[in-house]
Amino acid sequence: MKQLIFKIFAITTILLISLNSYSQKSNSPVDYVNPQIDTKKPRWLYFSSASRPFGMVNLSPDTWVNGTWNSGYLYDSLYVRCFSHIHAWQLSGIPVMPTTGEFKGHLGMEAYKSTFSHEDEIVSPGYHSVYLKDYNIRAELTSTTRVGFHKYTYPKSVEKYVILDVGAFLAHSGMESADVEQVNDYEIAGYSIMSPTPRRPKPTYVYFVAQFNNPISSFGGWENGKLKDGEIKGIKGNQIGAYVHFDKSSNDTLLMKVALSYTSTEQARLNLTEELNHWNFDQVADDSRNEWNNYLGRIKVEGGTEKQKIKFYTDLFHALLGRRIVSDVDGKYCDMTGDNPIVRQVELNANGIPIHNQYNFDAWWGSHWTLNILWSMAYPEIMNEFCNSMIEMYRYGGLIPRGPSGGNYTYVMIGDPASSFFATAYNKGIRNYDVEKAYEGLYKNAFLGGIRDRAGYEHRDHPEGGGMKYYLENDYVPEGIKGPGGHKDGAAMTLEYSYQDWCLGQLAKALGKETDYELFNKRSKNYKNLWNPETQFIHPKNIDGTWISNFEPIGKGFNTIGFVESNSAIYTNFVPHDLNGLIELFGGEKRYTQYVDSCFIKAKGNRFITDHGKHAESWIDYENQPSCQMAHLFNHSGAPWLSQKWVREVKEITFGDITPYGGYNGDEDQGQMGALGALMAIGLFQMDGGASVNSSYEITSPIFDRIEIKLNPAYYSGEKFVISTKNNSPENMYIQHASLNGKKWNKFSFSHETFTKGGELILILGDQPNKKWGKE
Repeated sequence: MKQLIFKIFAITTILLISLNSYSQKSNSPVDYVNPQIDTKKPRWLYFSSASRPFGMVNLSPDTWVNGTWNSGYLYDSLYVRCFSHIHAWQLSGIPVMPTTGEFKGHLGMEAYKSTFSHEDEIVSPGYHSVYLKDYNIRAELTSTTRVGFHKYTYPKSVEKYVILDVGAFLAHSGMESADVEQVNDYEIAGYSIMSPTPRRPKPTYVYFVAQFNNPISSFGGWENGKLKDGEIKGIKGNQIGAYVHFDKSSNDTLLMKVALSYTSTEQARLNLTEELNHWNFDQVADDSRNEWNNYLGRIKVEGGTEKQKIKFYTDLFHALLGRRIVSDVDGKYCDMTGDNPIVRQVELNANGIPIHNQYNFDAWWGSHWTLNILWSMAYPEIMNEFCNSMIEMYRYGGLIPRGPSGGNYTYVMIGDPASSFFATAYNKGIRNYDVEKAYEGLYKNAFLGGIRDRAGYEHRDHPEGGGMKYYLENDYVPEGIKGPGGHKDGAAMTLEYSYQDWCLGQLAKALGKETDYELFNKRSKNYKNLWNPETQFIHPKNIDGTWISNFEPIGKGFNTIGFVESNSAIYTNFVPHDLNGLIELFGGEKRYTQYVDSCFIKAKGNRFITDHGKHAESWIDYENQPSCQMAHLFNHSGAPWLSQKWVREVKEITFGDITPYGGYNGDEDQGQMGALGALMAIGLFQMDGGASVNSSYEITSPIFDRIEIKLNPAYYSGEKFVISTKNNSPENMYIQHASLNGKKWNKFSFSHETFTKGGELILILGDQPNKKWGKE
């Protein structure tokens, strides 16, 4: 009981400190961001403080380094073990640590770690400052896109070290080998080779060049925990590390620049030269702050509480953070799709500048309800970049990817979620890429030999775990598919393939490919083949066509049979392209509304989530992607007021926390939950992910008084789209009346075309539902 009281007191104290500190800052969007939200047990790729938007360098303190989950920066940890430069999907690398006194680098991180305190720590987008108590060193971190910049303030007149533990285990894997060489009195260079993981199947190089503002007094290294004797100029091998030493007479403030590349040390040096050719640390930190502010300022909000603003801009921050650039400043990148690494060159424009970056990212699984919508509204140029990046990978690797890592295919999750990404992009006018090449790759993915053929992480030469053979022959994917790979859940595959077919059909229709449109539109109805009128749910089938026995809509553990990280109670609603068809199967709007409403009522007691890894156990689960649309379903079943109600409740109860102990519920997933939270806050959504040729936005009640979305003039003709509310409060969550560009508006949606021209949506709110509004 005492422990519980202490934890409640600690959380309350943290919340009050957060609100007080943020309220005393300026009103710039960047000042509201709190990177420490939900850092109690994050994934390795979640926390990156000293990083630019989508930066190759993701520099931050690591308090724990073992594992993909519960690693990186953990708020309740007592020690900083290193500062590493890569926190990405299946990638890690180049950990460093400043120390003084007796040298312990060769003994490992557990020997040279240092205690720290949040009391004298500063964390903001693009900057991190922490005091290493064991060494009396103030460490400050910032970065450009491809260069980490360190500032270490040591005690006066001491022997100073910087450890480069480049052979150490870090997050997902150990290092197969590493190399560090002293280039001159001010520079070292080398590489680490990340060992393969079950998801990233090939060894992956990361190269670095580190420069110092003070001359190196000596250079040393170790192998297998044993220091090398005598003077050395380099060290190479397995389980190795290196250090640079600066004697007592050297300046007490040491600056270090660490540039990265996945292609060569020469390219790392080029990245350094082009991005950071000076030693002004404060200027780089200011530049990073300004870059973040420009991105975050695309959406400006007024009203609401300080807590809501902190969470909103932190949500946007994550939506622009987790997916990483892997190409160099001149457009070179490493292609790992073949038998051997090949350095490729992104196409250059007339001025010799790459037309896009290459990216490393986890799957788009679920992004049709999150990033696809947000990016296409406020950051269309980012969506265009990712389209180009995927086409580039298809050009040489033969498949449009789902979750590439280090130039490798990972085959994470299931299906071909890129189909919705491209359909949304094209049908919203985001088209600065080879559209025909994209369609060619997406079409390939929809048949045998495409990426849908592969189950999760299925790397064998002749895959069939994705069940496309059955889907094409029987119009559904059964249970019981044998062989390697994960997520071989036939019902979920059937539902997702049906939606992806519809998306591909919408793209085909926009491109004038009528035969393809008719084919994919017909296939988009395949979800109906798993509707069981007796159980009134999507019900998995066996290979022989019979229903699986012992069916229950929810169950125990990670998932129920047939459903990826979820259950039938949730996945039955995964028909974003044909809700009218699903509602008809349920027996009409009233019955469907009652069902979904009952799910929310039953799930409210557990905050509309379940513990990570127990996704089978709840009627609603906003901890994971398959449930992300559920509060918005009522807009389509004749009860928009219930979408207004449940979106508000989920936003506050599930995603409202701004302490280190909540906010994203353990897996923010590279911007997906951040994007969803932002969309809920501004009161816009797209059930079909925006992939329709007639793309439209669905309205719920925003939490702010005014939202201004700045439109990118390279893509959209208008200057801004504004959403204004009147009588907004926690109780006044229901839309009473609305007007759009001065005209009365009684629909729950408006077109993307209207959005692109700019304008204003005004919502009058009240504390009782207007059950007539939104039903035109």
